Amino acid sequence: MSESFPLGLTFDDVLLVPRRSGVSTRRQVETRARLCRGIELAIPVVSASMDSVTESRMAIAMAREGGIGIIHRFLPIGEHVAEVRRVKRAESVVLDSPHTAGPESTVRQAAAFMEEHGPASVLVIDRDRRLLGIVTARDLLFEEDLDRPITAIMTPRERLITAPAGTPVEEAKQILHRHRIEKLPLVDAQGRLAGLVTSRDILSRLKHPQATKDARGRLRVGAAIGVRGDFLERAQALVDAEVDVLVIDIAHGHSDLSFRTIDAVRARCGDVPLIAGNVATPEGTRDLIARGVDGIKVGVGPGSTCTTRVVTGAGVPQLTAILSCAEAAAPSGIPVIADGGIRGSGDLVKALAAGAETAMLGNLLAGTEESPGTSITRNGRQYKVYRGMASLWTSAERRDLRQEDELLSEIVPEGIEALVPYRGPVSAVLGQLVGGLRSGMSYCGATTLADLHQHAQFVRVTDAGVREGMPHDVDAPP
Repeated sequence: MSESFPLGLTFDDVLLVPRRSGVSTRRQVETRARLCRGIELAIPVVSASMDSVTESRMAIAMAREGGIGIIHRFLPIGEHVAEVRRVKRAESVVLDSPHTAGPESTVRQAAAFMEEHGPASVLVIDRDRRLLGIVTARDLLFEEDLDRPITAIMTPRERLITAPAGTPVEEAKQILHRHRIEKLPLVDAQGRLAGLVTSRDILSRLKHPQATKDARGRLRVGAAIGVRGDFLERAQALVDAEVDVLVIDIAHGHSDLSFRTIDAVRARCGDVPLIAGNVATPEGTRDLIARGVDGIKVGVGPGSTCTTRVVTGAGVPQLTAILSCAEAAAPSGIPVIADGGIRGSGDLVKALAAGAETAMLGNLLAGTEESPGTSITRNGRQYKVYRGMASLWTSAERRDLRQEDELLSEIVPEGIEALVPYRGPVSAVLGQLVGGLRSGMSYCGATTLADLHQHAQFVRVTDAGVREGMPHDVDAPP
């Protein structure tokens, strides 16, 4: 063992040196970044694959704001796939495969389907996919006879406004406006259903011009997989559901188990975009790149609910980890994701200045309206539960050990469960974070993340320097 130890630094240990800047307004600053090879984001923010952070509702909100969500893996495969499909179907320029039902379906079945899958309408088609009519949530609103066929309550084909398959979006928009309708089915020359255009999707497109979308205009979404059990079956099912990126979810990504998983997923699922990690060293970064991954997550133990460093004694302070891993990844062009330890926009700026292209957030997003779970009121304040994915009860649930106390002793947790303040809609949180990021980039004289990577300079600070940067020597107003 060497007698000298390298110094490891984290976000509070440094500040960015202000540089000469030609930025006169934050609107000049461009925050586009690569998540991985082939996927670009308008804002460099990713919601963490944790069960108290990201399911379909969060992923939809993240993609609409220009980021992306990674749906956690602690669901049965069928539910995991359904979550991905909810995001992919949330909006589209043209919905190629709208929700459909046969004429033999009942009102009860249509209502249950809408409740489970969330659509506001179901198109009724025959066995040859000829359009027969449409049933909307409004049609079901006061319906008491749930055993009636849906053909009894649908708006029939002859009363529907339709358009030919391939109708341009702008023309579809004009048809929707002219007839004051919300849904426009597209049909081919034989009357077969070919797609659906909705006013909601067009309005969302105008409202969220920087949304993260695929080539077909659908919101992008990622999903996490593990390294044991059904991970290969899960990976294939997610790819079949057209997930945009898979994330291998393992605490120690620089391991043979991680490498075998990468190889197996590549052999089974081909060239699906694949992010791996977590690592904290240049060696780990290079080994993952050599395995053919498209993005790398960096961070061992920096998360607010993670106790890996306390339990195992292993880890690298996050700023040093990002700096060294980004430097190792640079020759290959593989982007690095800073995963963990970010408590506000200043930390986000520092993580990106250190070489990361995006940052994965858990705590800051866990308390938002779109995170899974309900809010809790305590002493007049609202909170949401946030838990590390290696906490005791999370691990017990995964192993179905809650009722087997003698086996709970076998679990060595590396995370905790906590409450975080309720923060309102995720759009408001992202607005503050991205606004702070733009300001931070302007202080560095950077108008793009590439500029930030090239020109950023750090200065180390003492504890006194940290205190000086906080509000001090003032009292709160009465």
